[in-house]
Amino acid sequence: MTIYKDKFSISKPVRLGIVGGGQLGKMMAFEAKRMFMKVTILDPNKDCPASNLADKLIIGDFSDEQKIYDLSREVDIITYEIELANATALNNLEESGFLVHPSPKTLSIIQNKYRQKKFLRENRITVPDFELVSSEEQLMQYCSKSGFPVLLKACEDSYDGRGNYLIRSENEISKALTHFSGRQCMVEKFVYFKKEISIMIARNLSGTISYFPIAENIHEDHILKTSIIPARISKETERKAINLAIMTMKSLKGSGIFGIEMFVDEEDNVLINEIAPRPHNSGHYSIEACSISQFEQHIRAILDYPLLQPILLSNAVMINILGPNNYTGPYEITGIDELFAIPGVKIHIYGKLETKPNRKLGHITIVSNSVDPILTKGNVEDLLKVQESSS
Repeated sequence: MTIYKDKFSISKPVRLGIVGGGQLGKMMAFEAKRMFMKVTILDPNKDCPASNLADKLIIGDFSDEQKIYDLSREVDIITYEIELANATALNNLEESGFLVHPSPKTLSIIQNKYRQKKFLRENRITVPDFELVSSEEQLMQYCSKSGFPVLLKACEDSYDGRGNYLIRSENEISKALTHFSGRQCMVEKFVYFKKEISIMIARNLSGTISYFPIAENIHEDHILKTSIIPARISKETERKAINLAIMTMKSLKGSGIFGIEMFVDEEDNVLINEIAPRPHNSGHYSIEACSISQFEQHIRAILDYPLLQPILLSNAVMINILGPNNYTGPYEITGIDELFAIPGVKIHIYGKLETKPNRKLGHITIVSNSVDPILTKGNVEDLLKVQESSS
């Protein structure tokens, strides 16, 4: 295995393996290719967004242990863009001396939401109150103690809010448990928050930690719709969030970039909601608005290159392009001509062949220091439409 610390070899480039070929894998692969690395992707879909950038594509499920081992034979180092990667197989590789970053042990903690929150609480990192659900009676007792509403969460295999169920009254408890029948669940006290924020923070193998400007996030139906950078928060709240993120990275001892989502409650306390051990949707703005993107920072971190402190070059707003609620199938995106006529607008189309309700199909970043990007946001959302393909 050859990982070059002080040079790039043209004859033997670094061979990067990525578990997952979605939009995050695509943007990660783009940065790797820019630095003359060879990229092999593992993904179940031969037409995944990263397929046209990969030097080699291995078709297989993220959880397929044998496919993970097949990937390892093609590359020098493995990383991942999705938490569904097989942590057991990756851990076996790491224990054999193969490079896997972020560490599979970190992935195993984060894959299970209860295990993640328990780890954070044990390390004195502020999180909302929570319990593992063992029975309907125990859940009713928790609700009685905590008060409504509460949030029931599936512990594993859930993302973008799909594993969340808001319980507003005692009458909804049984229905919520039925919704997650057969799955391990945890219950969490509902946080009345003023803002949802997130921070992209990276740590390399040498222990250097570097973080990006904080994003303010606006969700619709638990799906991230808009990020505003810099977040409209006080300097004191910013300090609390940065300190909490640094504490988290030091506790996890992970290498790579992590997206840490947080709540700012009504008393300006900052609590961690969830952690993603990978590039994150709310960090996409960094491609155009920062001195370094979250994807390059991730590659630097896992290869133990220097981590520079990112500089915000311009204010930004990121808007997700989401599939319509009532349609699944081939699609087209309209309004492109008009969008390209707006100064500071950058359009990213991921290349997914089919839309589904609320599926992330792309994003738009608006950057400007002369005009508030928030003022442009309404025009962009009015112009851009996703609809059934007419062809």
